[in-house]
Amino acid sequence: MRVRASILLPATALAALALTQFAAPSPDDEALGAPSQAVLASSSFKTKAALPVVATRRAGPRPDRLAVLRHGVALAATPGGPRAIQVGAETEFGSPRVLAVAAQRGDWLGLVTSERPNNELAWVRRGNLSLTLRRTRFSLHVDLSAHTLTLRRGGRRVHRMSVAVGRPGSDTPTGRFAVTDKLPGSRFGPYYGCCILALTGHQPNLPSGWTGGDRLAIHGTDAPSSIGAASSAGCLRASDEDLRVLMATVPLGTQVSIHR
Repeated sequence: MRVRASILLPATALAALALTQFAAPSPDDEALGAPSQAVLASSSFKTKAALPVVATRRAGPRPDRLAVLRHGVALAATPGGPRAIQVGAETEFGSPRVLAVAAQRGDWLGLVTSERPNNELAWVRRGNLSLTLRRTRFSLHVDLSAHTLTLRRGGRRVHRMSVAVGRPGSDTPTGRFAVTDKLPGSRFGPYYGCCILALTGHQPNLPSGWTGGDRLAIHGTDAPSSIGAASSAGCLRASDEDLRVLMATVPLGTQVSIHR
């Protein structure tokens, strides 16, 4: 099925994708999130070496925590509530499942996952043996009014890029999301550019007649003049140069804050 640059990620097509060039690294790789020397040399990205992936023991809420799934786990819709959904150790696209920890209520962790509606968390008990807690200092912040995406490390801006955002009627949803997969755009044709960062979010305002999936993503485009404009069906489009920085830097599970 041919897809256009302005559409959202069709889940049926991505599920069949064989991950090769941009397959996600193992969550146990201490280099996870470290930008390559080639990326650093070819862009304006300036930062210190990425924080190694290590276990965290701090008890309070941490917006930089990641939950790496060792195997499938049942998640609740509310802290202490009954099991609502079952998720596996891999995403539907074949990546290791790494979930952002966005909240903590007592012994319960609130996770950002695509299986829940936008801005609704899934909950799991902190001591669940299916999880390994890790951390990242990276986060992504999208300003829809300014048409910009900012990469931060430890709260400090290290890279900013111009992006296309949803056009009127298909506005990009706002809220808190996370990166689920890092995929090669070349497998879908030039309309996705070099790279796709799939997100947990869903587009509730699909274009009329659209029959594809509703998953949001940050991806490239074969129409570079659209970058910086409100021109997409809800996804965020960026240049290949900027996307390669993100692909080499942010780990799976990185939180993405989208606001106006």
